[in-house]
Amino acid sequence: MKTKTAKLLRTLPALLALYILATLPTAAQQLTGKVVANTDSQTPLIGANVAWKGTSIGTSTNANGAFALSLADAVTPEIIVSYIGHKADTITVAGKNNIVVQLTPNNKLQEVVVEGQQARYSSLTPTNSQVITSRDLEKSACCNLAESFETNASVEVSTTDAVSGAKQIQMLGLDGSYTLLTTDNIPALRGLAIPYRLNYLSGTYIESIDIIKGTGSVLNGYESISGQVNVLLKDPEKAERVYFNLYGNSLAKFDANLNLATSVGKKWSTILMLHSNYLGNRVDRNDDDFMDLPIGTQYNVFNKWKFSHDAVVSEFGVNALHENKVGGQLKYKEDIPQEQQLYYGTNSETDRFSAYNKSSYTYPGRPYQSIGLITSVAHYKFKSSYGFRDYDGEQNSGSARLIFQSILGHTGHTYKAGLSYTYDDYTETLTDSTFGRTEHIPGAFLEYIYNNATNLTLVAGSRVDFHSIYGTVFTPRLNVKYDATPNTIFRIAAGKGFRIANPVAENSAILVSSRAIKAKEELKPEEAWNIGGSFTQYFELGGRPGTFVTDYYYTTFDNQVVLDMYSEPTQALFYNLNGRSFSKSFQAELQYEVLKGLDVKTAYKYFDVRTTYNGQLIQKPMIPQHRFFVNLGFATPFDKWRADLTGQYFGLMPLAPIEQDNVHKSERFYTFNTQVSRAFKRWELYAGAENILNYKQENPIIGTDQPFGSNFDASMVWGPITGRVVYAGLRFKID
Repeated sequence: MKTKTAKLLRTLPALLALYILATLPTAAQQLTGKVVANTDSQTPLIGANVAWKGTSIGTSTNANGAFALSLADAVTPEIIVSYIGHKADTITVAGKNNIVVQLTPNNKLQEVVVEGQQARYSSLTPTNSQVITSRDLEKSACCNLAESFETNASVEVSTTDAVSGAKQIQMLGLDGSYTLLTTDNIPALRGLAIPYRLNYLSGTYIESIDIIKGTGSVLNGYESISGQVNVLLKDPEKAERVYFNLYGNSLAKFDANLNLATSVGKKWSTILMLHSNYLGNRVDRNDDDFMDLPIGTQYNVFNKWKFSHDAVVSEFGVNALHENKVGGQLKYKEDIPQEQQLYYGTNSETDRFSAYNKSSYTYPGRPYQSIGLITSVAHYKFKSSYGFRDYDGEQNSGSARLIFQSILGHTGHTYKAGLSYTYDDYTETLTDSTFGRTEHIPGAFLEYIYNNATNLTLVAGSRVDFHSIYGTVFTPRLNVKYDATPNTIFRIAAGKGFRIANPVAENSAILVSSRAIKAKEELKPEEAWNIGGSFTQYFELGGRPGTFVTDYYYTTFDNQVVLDMYSEPTQALFYNLNGRSFSKSFQAELQYEVLKGLDVKTAYKYFDVRTTYNGQLIQKPMIPQHRFFVNLGFATPFDKWRADLTGQYFGLMPLAPIEQDNVHKSERFYTFNTQVSRAFKRWELYAGAENILNYKQENPIIGTDQPFGSNFDASMVWGPITGRVVYAGLRFKID
């Protein structure tokens, strides 16, 4: 214990030194510009409103009349610019990075109405990006990040096992560990936090979510392989002053959320976000004497501050979380040691603290040129037990990135260059074995953006990192966007990803089984190449808008940490890839407003994911080859009434059960979710149901009668466990 304490004390100065630095401009490509009065003096208009058409996302001009908007927030290539005493204007910005907007004075004030619309795939970003807006988030229960993707076809969320309640993202047919998760473009909830990270972000903290397929930009590091999920948290300047959400469901699970935002003077603003959830009811709907969900409580608090003055913008925030969960057999007593009772159980207690600071300075008169720095620190610690197997871990991390952005001659040639440093310290204990590592990774990166202001955007980037354990890491990436017409867009993406696996944490489902966990050799870093492209067609049919998107991505691994549950059914073996491992992903999606207020999204997905196990190239378990998705969304004017229905079809999935002679596949199945909302002036009531057809996987746990026997396995979960869940809640807002 003293050794661990001393080790932590030695790392604290480095973590604190990183944290007290100030930080970054956003990593996404920006639209910059200036708003002036259309008079002889061309006077800059201070405080003019600039917003992406079809969204509530916007900004205000500074003392020089300058503004900057993230292209990732756009759903159409148009902005709406307004200023008191002047005529509002809608500007098309396709193919542009920097503009000057002239507003004509108007002595007669007019009302400006901005109509919302269904979020679509961005037409401006060079990457294949999709935005989930706050309006989309309210279409489902959305108590945490795991439930935020229910009405989206690009990202799947799966349950890892039938006991612990852990969930993970899947993108392009690959596990969530290959998807980079960022909050406000800051890498977050990495490493040991991966199994439960989707439960650590409340849905009420989220303003929108950007989904990027492919390796993406080098600015955010080298870990992204299948894609990036960037969660934009509530902005203190724009968030509701009061937001309250209360939720309860038929399992007796309750969530309470409260956001409070305010301005502090003219330059400061802050938001305090509180979340708590509780499940104390031991539910067993499949009569196997095991709880379908773990009981427990989470307390989560997030506080953000923002400073804006002329060319300086600075933001910092802190987040603290405590969670405890208990799972296993119904009669398991968590206050009695496992060796003193007959019933199998799981316990986990988690504490997490994180802080960040990001600041940027935009050069006066040069809105295209800025410099910034981002820093973050995180402490994550957990203690857990799975029957007689204990698993504890601690992670201390810190990072810093310095970014300079400018142009080469004119705004058709821009670049971003910078330096980065990442620190990670891991300690894990599995039963009686302790292991860990300490990483120091300084790095440098450069990204060049070419835009011909007409129809071609090219983003070429590379970074070099110097890993203290694994040496020099080179990461090249390329994204190209070509607009054949304003409504017909082609994209190509290629790049490399590199990451250090945390095998036990990233495959925590194996802990809920009797399999012996073994590493056959020293595990090496994972490296993979991802190449793919997309085609986007915007159209209008019957006077109503629609979008058709299709994409294909191929990911191939140079090395992968393989979890083999085929070769030895009673063991979970880890070893380095010896052969091929790849993922082929195809998706076609159609979005269309069938009738006024009625939107339809439908998609088909095909996955071919294979890995070499003990010399044999076979399909990876738990991934369906075929998947269909459909979402119907209806809203009356002003969103007074809203209703949504989402259906999904899952094809066969190969399994690797613990019985030697019983390697088989899952069933085909359907799930349907629905929700209805009624809005009043400040109140909103909602009710819904998940898994309406009450489909449940039969016998999700193998060997329930002998959980301490050699055939116990709760890791082969491919379908719903709890069956139908009915819920209701209310929202209260003061803008």
